[in-house]
Amino acid sequence: QVQLVESGGGLVQAGGSLRLSCAASGRTFSSYTMGWFRQAPGSEREFVAGISWSGGRTYYTDSAKGRFTISRDNAKNTVELQMNSLEPEDTAVYYCAADRSSGVRTTARSYAYWGQGTRVTVSS
Repeated sequence: QVQLVESGGGLVQAGGSLRLSCAASGRTFSSYTMGWFRQAPGSEREFVAGISWSGGRTYYTDSAKGRFTISRDNAKNTVELQMNSLEPEDTAVYYCAADRSSGVRTTARSYAYWGQGTRVTVSS
């Protein structure tokens, strides 16, 4: 099992940046594929970015490509999401999630473990 705690959310103006962090407990963190999802009010939870257990493979949703970067440090049990050029449409609660599979999957139901979320608000 793994427990996840996100941090780094906040209020930022359009065009600004935020760096989200997810701290994981457990000695098997390096065996999990990790993902970031977000959920805006009235919307379904959607995939943003994912990273393989080794960090060698990353995957982004189209809206995140070129603006967001996912990374992980298995020695520190952390995964981060650097978000640049933020837009009001990026406003949502962002969740960190862990998946036992070897590939990066983009559906929320594929991920067994979730953090509580961190809120990101981008003002125009």
